Amino acid sequence: MTQRPAVLIMQCHLGQLTPFLESAYDVYRFWEGPLAQAEPLIQAVIVAGEFELDKGLIERLPGLRLLACFTSGYDRIDVEWCRARGLAVSHAPGVNHEDVADHAIGLILAARREIVRGDRELRAGLWTVESKLMTPSLGGQRVGIVGMGLIGEAVARRAEAMRMTVRWWGPREKAGPWPRADSLIALAADSDILVVACRADETNVGLISAEVIAALGPQGLLVNVARGQVVDEDALIAALRSGALGQAALDVFETEPVDAARWAEVPNTVLTPHTGGATQEAVRGMLMLLMQNLQAVFAGEPPVTPVA
Repeated sequence: MTQRPAVLIMQCHLGQLTPFLESAYDVYRFWEGPLAQAEPLIQAVIVAGEFELDKGLIERLPGLRLLACFTSGYDRIDVEWCRARGLAVSHAPGVNHEDVADHAIGLILAARREIVRGDRELRAGLWTVESKLMTPSLGGQRVGIVGMGLIGEAVARRAEAMRMTVRWWGPREKAGPWPRADSLIALAADSDILVVACRADETNVGLISAEVIAALGPQGLLVNVARGQVVDEDALIAALRSGALGQAALDVFETEPVDAARWAEVPNTVLTPHTGGATQEAVRGMLMLLMQNLQAVFAGEPPVTPVA
């Protein structure tokens, strides 16, 4: 009888993939205990791209052929290090960018139109005839987008449909209908809302610095649907507490899951637990690509969606 390929799932939230994988593979789960006996058998490791790669473990897997990133983002994966060891690296591109853009617009609405505050005040019995919550219209708001990839473009289309004006900045020129700012600082200074949608890598850590936050200013809204490490989180919290920044709406954080106490007393925030791309449809798309990549590599072919 031919031995089935063995795969290792690294993060416990990806354990839900087990039933889909077990029909074709022997599945091991990193969090369940010692792997010493299984290490020689494992041919693929399945990871979420926002978690740092355990290089020590990878080096103990002599039969490893594929590092399969379940997510689109692979910012915590040292791709060059993997390639130097002959490991193929795959991911799930183009699956959930529209959903992330939807979430970004939801964060803008929740913050600018004070939807979360209104919900809380109603439930607390604070809605009276005399108290009327007044908020700015989104019409005419200037949206600056950091990173004009698939997510940035999808946000831009939605923002225009909602009567907002769009500009963007990224390190490289790109043809498109929206003007590119001369610099990130210039974009922040000329924006009412700054949406962070850029790829996260080592060059972008702390990209949204105290200087950028100050340029956005006391009426500005910072929205982050990229990765937490792109924003200087300490500087952001300090600016919100001092009033140097008006609002923040965040789906991602430096450390995840985030310690709730870190944000408990920070004003003018809307926070969601990294759910921007977590729709049922997107997860099905990621699963399909994962299965295709595993099948291809175990058949001696390159991954279907390799990291470029």
